Amino acid sequence: MDHTRHIRLNDTELTEAVLNGATIYGPGDEKIGHVSEVHGQGAGAQVIVDVGGFLGIGAKPVAVPARDLDFMRDESNAVHAVTRWTKDELKALPEHRH
Repeated sequence: MDHTRHIRLNDTELTEAVLNGATIYGPGDEKIGHVSEVHGQGAGAQVIVDVGGFLGIGAKPVAVPARDLDFMRDESNAVHAVTRWTKDELKALPEHRH
């Protein structure tokens, strides 16, 4: 996917209503997870990413700062993010507990 043509979200758009369900792509443009929760808003928000699993089963929730994810909208207005983190790096983070 060519992310260079996608529109970056601004800080006011970094809310749970906008980000929930967004697909997260790793540095090789592979799908590595999706947003399941957002705590706070803006660049300082904590984003809970479900990593791995299949159809939501067996996924590990991890918390990462919103500023570590580059959120954007594609041509169909769907929100997604790109990160420098790999799936293995995210899986190595502590599990997020409610």
